[in-house]
Parts: sequence; structure tokens; C-alpha cells
Amino acid sequence: MIKRIYSDLESYFHEKEVLILYGPRRVGKTTLLENFLERTNLKYRLETGDNIHIQNLLSSSDLPKIKEYLEGYELFALDEAQVVPGVGKGLKLIIDNIPGIKVIATGSSSFDLANQVGEPLTGRKTTLTLFPISQLELIKEEKNKFDLKKKLSDFLVFGSYPQVFLAKSKKEKIRLIQEIVNSYILKDVLALEKVKAPKTLFDLLKLLAFQVGNEVSRNELSSSLGIDGKTVARYLDLLEKSFIIFRVGGFSRNLRSEVTSKSKYYFFDNGIRNGIISQFNDLESRNDLGQIWENFVMIERLKKRTYENIYGQSYFWQTYQQKEIDLVEEREGKLFPFECKWSTKNKPLPPKEWLSTYPNSEPFSVINPDNYLDFVA
Repeated sequence: MIKRIYSDLESYFHEKEVLILYGPRRVGKTTLLENFLERTNLKYRLETGDNIHIQNLLSSSDLPKIKEYLEGYELFALDEAQVVPGVGKGLKLIIDNIPGIKVIATGSSSFDLANQVGEPLTGRKTTLTLFPISQLELIKEEKNKFDLKKKLSDFLVFGSYPQVFLAKSKKEKIRLIQEIVNSYILKDVLALEKVKAPKTLFDLLKLLAFQVGNEVSRNELSSSLGIDGKTVARYLDLLEKSFIIFRVGGFSRNLRSEVTSKSKYYFFDNGIRNGIISQFNDLESRNDLGQIWENFVMIERLKKRTYENIYGQSYFWQTYQQKEIDLVEEREGKLFPFECKWSTKNKPLPPKEWLSTYPNSEPFSVINPDNYLDFVA
């Protein structure tokens, strides 16, 4: 079993704050919570948001009943909290009125999307985001870069959801990915805000999967799907908040030659991206190797930055003359340019336009299969 990054949950508790563990479905939030509860010395009460009694109790705002329910407990743990109507107000009542109690809640995307905890818990929550297994976690387990690199092809094709990672056969990995895509991810998104056109949403995901690493225009997506731009924007927002895709915008210092009107979209997991377009063939027979490599590097870097509190912004950079850099990180008042390249034969040079426009930026770095672990782990 892989030791997850937040295995010591107790260290993240703060007085009069709810500890919230976000993340996509099936990435191990419940397992992480259960393992923590098995080790803790705190007297705890564990419930799931699917329990009708809990839904009624927490949404009732009936403080005497809530106090009676939690009497004698030091920790209240609520799994799948997003299912509880008005759960944020209920959790706020607990931490504001029951001295010394600790509260932890887990939730998938809709937890945030439905504004269940946003306003009620402003200033009263600590938020952690759990992703599919990261290279950062695995290198701590493997202790050997060579051994981890040997598994790279699997990560590029099948991603790193815990169940998929632990599956022994290719057939089982594919089955699990398809189950996650069809039974969990899309189900979650469609349940939110009552999306009326599931086929359109899935078609949008397919378009994004084929355009990984390329600039995406909302107008072009609107035209391809036959829906208006506002609907495209809403669907993209849903997919982002559901931990399926994430957006990277264009970097510019307001120069005319730099592209900022378009965005790039990456998937939170390569396996999910490949599952959406049903492409699980080996690396040797793929025509999208550059795309899945770039997606892998981008998400693993995001995991590392999140887990190690590396604060800053991420962008791509491109001119209208098609000069580009895959990733520009702006942090600590500096610019760090990176290029993702699967081939290790040739080392690309930074565009002259970048060097002349941003002469004080940090050295240009190329991330390839030889050195990627230094960048993401």
C-alpha cells in the first residue's frame, strides 16, 4: 500500500476549523480517512453523508440535537459530505458551539461546486486536495529513480488512480478506468446543476482530450458542438471544479504579439484522458505521445506544487508567429520557463522572442524522460 501524502491528518487540525479533504472520486479520500481513524487515540464518530438521519440532523440547524448526538466525542468525521444539504452551516454550528471538538469532512467536486461550505465556513476551514497517486509519493516509496522510471509507460497510458495503479493486468486497468469515467466522474458532473445534455458534455471532453497541449478557443468549441458560448463556458467550469480538467492561461505583459485570448486544458489523470477517447495502445504505436507526455508532466508538477506549497501561477507562452513555451511559472517575482519534450536526442533552445522580451527570466529548462523526476518529485 502506498503511503499517501496526507497520511498524518492530525497534524492539519486547527482549533475551531473544519478540516476538509477534497479531491476527485476514487483517489483514496475515504481510505485515507479510515486509516487515520484506525490509528487515532481520539474518540471519534464516523458517518457518511448518504445517511438520511445525518442529512436531516446537520441540515436542521437544531443545535441541542446536534450537541446530544456528539456528546462525549472528540472528533466528528463525515465522509461524502457534499450529499448533505447545507452541510457548511451544520459543520459551522458544531465547531462554533462544541468546545474542543475536531471535525473532518471529505468531499468530491460537488462539495465545493454547490457552495456547501464556501460562505458558511469562511475563515473556519483548512482545505487539503488529494490527487491520484503522485510521482512525489512514489519516489518516497521506491527510493530509486531507475525503478520508478521503468513504470513510466504505464503512467502515460493508464494514469495513477490507486486502483488502476495496483491492478496487475492491462485488461483490468482498462476496465477500472472505464468504470471510473462512466460510473463516477461523468455521473458526478451530470448530477451537478442538472446538466441536460450528457452527450454534449462527453463530446466536449473528447474534443479537449484530442487537443491536450494545444490552445483552445471557446468560440471554436461552441461551433464544433453546436451550442452557445455561455453553455461551453459553464461546462468547462463544471469539468474544472469536478477535478477532470484544469486550465492554463496564456502569459503576457500586454504585448501585442503574445497570445492570451486562448487557454490550454489538461486532464487531472492520463488514464482518464485516454479512457475518454478509448486509446490504450502502447507508446510505440501512438501518434499522441507528445500530448500525453506534456499532460503527464503538467499534472505531476501541479501535484508537487500543491503538496509542497510551492506558490505561484502557471501559464503557457505563445506569440502569433507560433513561437511558444509549454509552461511558465511565475513565483517569487521571477519567471521560470519550461518545455516538455518526449525526445531526448535534441535539446531545444528558448525562442529568441522570449529572451529579448524577458531577458531577466530564469534559465530555460527542458523536461524529458531523463530528468522529469527532478521536476515533479
